[in-house]
Amino acid sequence: MKLRQLALASATLDDTRATLFELLGLDGDFADPGVGEFGLVNSVMAIGDTFLEIVTPSTDNTAAGRMLDRRNSTTCGYMALFQVDDFGDFDAHLDKLGVRKVWRTERAEVSACHVHPKDIGGAIVSFDAMRPPESWLWGGPDWRMHPATHVSRILGCTLQSPVADALARRWAEVLDQPLSGNRITMDDGTFVSFVHGNAYEGLSSFTFATTDPAGCHARAAALGLGDTPHIGDLTIEFVPEPD
Repeated sequence: MKLRQLALASATLDDTRATLFELLGLDGDFADPGVGEFGLVNSVMAIGDTFLEIVTPSTDNTAAGRMLDRRNSTTCGYMALFQVDDFGDFDAHLDKLGVRKVWRTERAEVSACHVHPKDIGGAIVSFDAMRPPESWLWGGPDWRMHPATHVSRILGCTLQSPVADALARRWAEVLDQPLSGNRITMDDGTFVSFVHGNAYEGLSSFTFATTDPAGCHARAAALGLGDTPHIGDLTIEFVPEPD
């Protein structure tokens, strides 16, 4: 298993997209018409072979819109997408745990499902098996032509919760991955961490690997994102690429 994509919800797609293009060193993205099914428009950006997505409500009463309202924010963490090797086996694992699926698809290129947020907590979570595994349908046909230049990949994410320990145990159970302290680390080194926080339960930060953390922080400061970069209530972290 690996963390392959993170999504943030934003009330202002164009402004948030422009900020992230400048911050991360991007010159292209993919607007997936399929998200119209969920009442959304989006932008998907390639960060190495991982992906960052912005979703913005295009209709009333969407999950993304309700989350923005609950968080009283213009931008917040929204979704985590994990790539699995054998979708059939993982689907059976979810059934054994009694985890409900709120959406699923079966196509030549992908088998995928979204699980009920109340059955895992903290975020909307998707499990996806791509064919071939190195592909990523949600990134569009040309994602390799528009790599980020300031960051090399999404390394992980952090969720905060008033009951962070319980949330961590539940995620480890659903992901079927070992929990070490407050962190789940996948096979490829991507991770999900959990911290205590009383303001809300949800994704609180995204972590990017880069060869130039100082340069990324300088760009964030120049964009007015603060010494500890924030977009809405989402913290953006830059760390050196692991050896």
